[in-house]
Amino acid sequence: MSDANGTWFRFERLGESLDSEAAIWKTAAVKQSIVTLDLEGVLVPEIWIAVAEKTGIRELRLTTRDIPDYDVLMKGRLNLLDQHGLKLSDIQQVISTLRPLEGGKEFLAELRSITQVIILSDTFEEFAKPLMEQLDWPTLFCHKLEVENDRIINYRLRQSNQKAKSVAAFKELNYYVIAAGDSFNDTGMLLEANVGFFFHAPVPIQQQFPQFKAVETYAELMKLIKSEMAK
Repeated sequence: MSDANGTWFRFERLGESLDSEAAIWKTAAVKQSIVTLDLEGVLVPEIWIAVAEKTGIRELRLTTRDIPDYDVLMKGRLNLLDQHGLKLSDIQQVISTLRPLEGGKEFLAELRSITQVIILSDTFEEFAKPLMEQLDWPTLFCHKLEVENDRIINYRLRQSNQKAKSVAAFKELNYYVIAAGDSFNDTGMLLEANVGFFFHAPVPIQQQFPQFKAVETYAELMKLIKSEMAK
């Protein structure tokens, strides 16, 4: 065999070796985790409850914990705002006084230091900005309001059932999704995730979805998340 033929043979065998190794790599996909969190009730106070306390409008205290149908809930809120002459700027003024829940900012900072974190919320960009600034600008997926002359006339969902669909998309990207939330509108996300936890969830919701472990402190939640990441 000539040197040229010998050289070709070695490259051919090298190619076979690389192909074989590539096949092994493809069948041994690495596990990468991503955490999805609800915003209100998990990291920051409930915005509408704060507005209710400021304005004295009791009906604004209702959240998805009370009314699972988000469309029914939001249309009721918009009607109440109209009835009482409340504008976007009035709500934003209340939001500007809110602070993260005690320990929430520190919990999120530690979590972001060890894994990717996405906030999946049914709030609106017009509400969220000052809260995101206080949390050091985590990534937030949410919705938008339709506003005319400072009056909120409608709301626009970025996508229906966006929390569960976002989790499904992350799983398609081969992420192991760990999710945590506190309310009915989080259950789709928790069900779609590889593993889901309740945090500060009311007892009736816990009882309706007993498959999700429920915790009350950030330390407990962090321990659960780290345990899942280590599997």
